[in-house]
Amino acid sequence: MSIHQAQMPLCQRDFSQLLIIDAQERLAAAMPRDELEGVTANILRLVSAAKTLDIPVIATQHNSRGLGSIIAPIREALPEAAEPTEKTAFSCCTAPGFERNISASPERRQLVVVGMEAHICIVQTVSGLQRWGYQVFVPADGIISRHPAYKQNVLERMRHCGIQVVCTESVGFEWLGDSSDEQFRAVWSLFKE
Repeated sequence: MSIHQAQMPLCQRDFSQLLIIDAQERLAAAMPRDELEGVTANILRLVSAAKTLDIPVIATQHNSRGLGSIIAPIREALPEAAEPTEKTAFSCCTAPGFERNISASPERRQLVVVGMEAHICIVQTVSGLQRWGYQVFVPADGIISRHPAYKQNVLERMRHCGIQVVCTESVGFEWLGDSSDEQFRAVWSLFKE
């Protein structure tokens, strides 16, 4: 069965990539503090799970001269190969060079998308990825906007248009698939509270 035939698709480690969009210093400073802490923690959980499970991680930064670098906790957690794509386009899909960072493997047609801001760069990127034929998963607790109403609006839009709105813990356990997996304890420990 192809990943596109499932009625309710699940994230599968052999098909997935993790995309972190614009989790940058000056954007982070404008976000609601309490929500930002949770979103950052969830992005870090997914980065750790992806590294443990050999899932490619891709990152972007929007106009870093104006908005700064990716925030330190996330920047330091990225795999060495995850050199962020610099962009000025709101959609990663129209940013020169972005497509080179997506895995060339034809099996990796699922993208899990997290970052900032939900109603601008996230929504424009997931729309582009969907047009490119990717199956897109957006953890609602892994994205953020300056105003909660903007995020809620975009989550409704994405659901309506076939984007899979999920949560970070679901992604981690869908990537695992089975508690007998040799990486189960390592991934499970990321989500213990």
